[in-house]
Amino acid sequence: MSEGESQWIAAASRGDQHAFRRLVEMHARGLYPVCVRILGDPALAEDAVQEALINAHRALGRFDGRSSFGTWLHRIAVNAALGIRRARHGEREAPLDDDEQAPLAVLADAGPEPAELAAGAQLGGNLASALDALTTLERTAFVLRHLEQYPLEEIARALESNVNACKQAIFRAVRKLRVALAPWRVEV
Repeated sequence: MSEGESQWIAAASRGDQHAFRRLVEMHARGLYPVCVRILGDPALAEDAVQEALINAHRALGRFDGRSSFGTWLHRIAVNAALGIRRARHGEREAPLDDDEQAPLAVLADAGPEPAELAAGAQLGGNLASALDALTTLERTAFVLRHLEQYPLEEIARALESNVNACKQAIFRAVRKLRVALAPWRVEV
């Protein structure tokens, strides 16, 4: 953590709204995409980000600096998204989701052909369905590991689990996705 960041954190924890806004500007860029991937709904992702920022503001005095402020804020956002997913789906385990705008769902080409657009849309729909078929734990662990590049230790902390359980959830998710998406596999 930089000295400047430490000063912003100290000022924000004393109630300086400008300092908190500065911290959010520095670190909040990745919150929305991860929430969309977990929830699969842009509107719910916005709610999760807003809830995360409110929760972070309330908990700022408890930030202990063991991780970076960005990691701490990201973890709060993941927990907010998981909470919303659990509430909407009546789930007890940790959630998972991906939106149709996620990485493999849309191919950003310079001028794709209509057939390519249709195939991409169909693949996106199949990917979304395959992700929906995963358990919440599998989906969240997969999204955090393969789309957000979280280390296993952070995934375990975010999901309040252990590293081995997270590895198993990711393995199961990958296996299920391979089976579900096998018809779309293209040999290179």
